[in-house]
Amino acid sequence: MPLLRVHHKTEYRYASPVAFGEHRIMVRPRDSHDLRLFFAELEIAPKPASLRWIHDVFGNSVAIASFGERADTLTFDSHIIVDHKPAPAFTLTPDDPGYFYPFLYDGDEYLDLLQYVTPHYADPYGELDAWARDFLEAEPPTPTFKILSRMTHGIREQLAYRARYEEGTQHPLDTLQARSGTCRDYALLMIEALRRLGIAARFVSGYLFDGDNEHAGGGATHAWVQVYIPDAGWIEFDPTNGIEGTRDLVRVAVARDPSQAIPLHGTYTGPAGAYIGMEVNVTVTSVDQSESMAAEA
Repeated sequence: MPLLRVHHKTEYRYASPVAFGEHRIMVRPRDSHDLRLFFAELEIAPKPASLRWIHDVFGNSVAIASFGERADTLTFDSHIIVDHKPAPAFTLTPDDPGYFYPFLYDGDEYLDLLQYVTPHYADPYGELDAWARDFLEAEPPTPTFKILSRMTHGIREQLAYRARYEEGTQHPLDTLQARSGTCRDYALLMIEALRRLGIAARFVSGYLFDGDNEHAGGGATHAWVQVYIPDAGWIEFDPTNGIEGTRDLVRVAVARDPSQAIPLHGTYTGPAGAYIGMEVNVTVTSVDQSESMAAEA
């Protein structure tokens, strides 16, 4: 895959000047063996009184902006260039301990994986547990990749993608019962289902490169799932688009729960009804498809 350029611009509009509270921005990917960051620029208007960068509890890069002046618009404009090298979803053989389910995690690893194995959302009548177990073979063992692939494609086939404008992420049972949701809802449903099978899973926030295809979730911030398998490590599955591995996925942040990996959030203080709306524009393009990239690179 060629170098990818991600342009992510968010603009908030208000009827009159308002004061801005602290804003946290999570748009900068981390370097890895499958994703190398070449260029990153973040422009904010009005210019913040202070802008500092931290690594959160998961090691994600987070920018924290504080403001000193009022304004009727607030704009965050992020440009990044990454060298994306897609990794295969699963390379284990039947001789590897994680090839078949059920499997056991190494004791030392399990201590660190506990937060990702433990379910965090209630399932009082066992609906989510029963749904997760439908992806297993009638007689054990089941090849682990078959479970992960079946669930990834099962969500895409069984549920209808539906844009929602409410804040937050749906409870997994709401997504399952409504048979619809956003990419974040799909990801959380898969994560909680896998945790009920004792498989470590976590939330991923980032971007989708859709090329010439019309993928649901493309052209905007995106969310999917990472699963930890012995000897395979963290591998990625996108139930919104049926992607196995990191093809077309630009990872920005990982977290235990979707609420910990929000691309942009903050507060403002002003008159009632001051908020007019928000406009978000995201494009992910191949550098050699963009004439402007030669100068920027």
